[in-house]
Amino acid sequence: MERTYWYKDAVFYQIWPRSFKDSDGDGVGDLMGVYEKLDYIKSLHVDAIWFSPLYPSPNADYGYDVMDYMDISGEYGGMEAFKKVLDGAHQRGMRVIMDLVVNHTSDEHPWFQASRRREEPYTDYYIWRKPKRDGTLPNNWDSMFEGKAWQYDEERKEYYLHLFAIKQADLNMDNPRVRDEVKKIMRFWLDMGVDGFREDVITFISKDKDLPNGFFLMPAAKGITHYSNGPHLHEYLMEFRDVLDQYDCVTIGEAPLVTARRALQFIGGKRPELDMMIPFQCMEGDCILIDYVHHPFSLLKLKHIWRHWQDALRGRGWNFLYLENHDHPRIISRYGSEKYRVESGKSLAASYLFQQGTPIIYQGQEIGMTNIRLKSIDMYEDVQTINNYHSFRANQPEQKRMERIWQATRESARTPMQWDDSENAGFTEGKPWFYVNPNYPEINVAAQEDDPESLLNFYRRAAELRSTLPVVRYGTFKMYYPLSRKLFVYERRSKAQRLLVICSYSPDPVKFRAPRGYDLKKGQLILRSHGDKVENNGFVTRPYETRVYLFQDRRGPVEV
Repeated sequence: MERTYWYKDAVFYQIWPRSFKDSDGDGVGDLMGVYEKLDYIKSLHVDAIWFSPLYPSPNADYGYDVMDYMDISGEYGGMEAFKKVLDGAHQRGMRVIMDLVVNHTSDEHPWFQASRRREEPYTDYYIWRKPKRDGTLPNNWDSMFEGKAWQYDEERKEYYLHLFAIKQADLNMDNPRVRDEVKKIMRFWLDMGVDGFREDVITFISKDKDLPNGFFLMPAAKGITHYSNGPHLHEYLMEFRDVLDQYDCVTIGEAPLVTARRALQFIGGKRPELDMMIPFQCMEGDCILIDYVHHPFSLLKLKHIWRHWQDALRGRGWNFLYLENHDHPRIISRYGSEKYRVESGKSLAASYLFQQGTPIIYQGQEIGMTNIRLKSIDMYEDVQTINNYHSFRANQPEQKRMERIWQATRESARTPMQWDDSENAGFTEGKPWFYVNPNYPEINVAAQEDDPESLLNFYRRAAELRSTLPVVRYGTFKMYYPLSRKLFVYERRSKAQRLLVICSYSPDPVKFRAPRGYDLKKGQLILRSHGDKVENNGFVTRPYETRVYLFQDRRGPVEV
């Protein structure tokens, strides 16, 4: 099938289904809740929905521990509800992307249960090892979520590898039968009409067959050099590409620690293995490698990361643009200002939405949802959050430990979506599965719907502009004022158009003067957060002020 590369003109919207909208009052978001909100999603001028896992799961990692790859969890409404949402999205001109989680399965998956009993052909579907002669673990690798990466199974009398939670057993992708299973899963969903996959930790699927000891790199990552970008990774991804090329679909690879240069090994060339890679580096504006190793937010660092990815991929690969997803805290609480929530939310939005690439908006990001701060670790549910809390030094004061959780827990992105100011933020008529952020009476969709100056309508306008301005897809990228600690200013330029994006990251006034070659009074101010006053070809910013100017270099003004 001829590919159209439709994703290059698209804006994606990510749904973490458990917290989006509950339709039946059981306190858990579901697919009929999504169906009720399809028109809302479409109103954001998005072109595709990415669903975090919807498969049956015991929820040790909320869907990322899969029990059945070819079904939809009854908790979410089952296959009938999924097909209804799929059809409804397609009728509205939106594509649907599934999460594909094939590095590991749940230990409750039938494959694992058969493997632990040594039933063929499943005996080698997972990575099993005997204890060493002295009875110790097969190697010293760490799990990302729970202690060491090996769990002893009493029935099989061997250890199995789990790079994440204990209940997430790693598949043995070196077994060709396992790779055939992956291809079968892909065909199943693509034949149903799904439009592609976000492939979870896909760069971990090939391990060094000798499983040698790792050296210390960072907390919870010992051994990562022996399974990240493993020896057969590219070979296996090209096998999967043979299936994907039969469909007009998109593949997005999640690759922890990936650099722009390494990303091009996957998304560059005449026949790329993947279409886009998720750049974790854009989440490092206030941390080192992982959210729990925190430092004060640095705009200089973030600007350098953005510029590096834009320059490195220009003409060679396609960027995936994001500021929030289900695995990171809320961005206004990290890079912006809760005091100037709306203003900083607009600055953040314009900072990434007009770069070259395919942007994703995560549920609640468009209304400026913020981090939640629960009083006790006992109130949290996430396996990673709880593990990180107990991994902190035992002699740390409780307040200090909880402050690190408040800064870094991904559960801040998983609180129920705030639809209105009614009980439980309009998410459910029952008891929510998790705590609703207490600021929902102020921050909710209904409060912003009809306000032309709201963050919600700013996102709508920005997403709409992307679809009308070819310069956003095709233009070059250039950053101005690279040493400013308060301004992020960048240009997108094509033969016919120039876009100048000016974003303040400061609550204080900042003097801005247009770069050489720009006359602000001759440009169209197509998006703004405050006023339009210009003096001496510049202006003094108000708190977190944002402006986007369009310059038409041929013919006349463009209708936008």
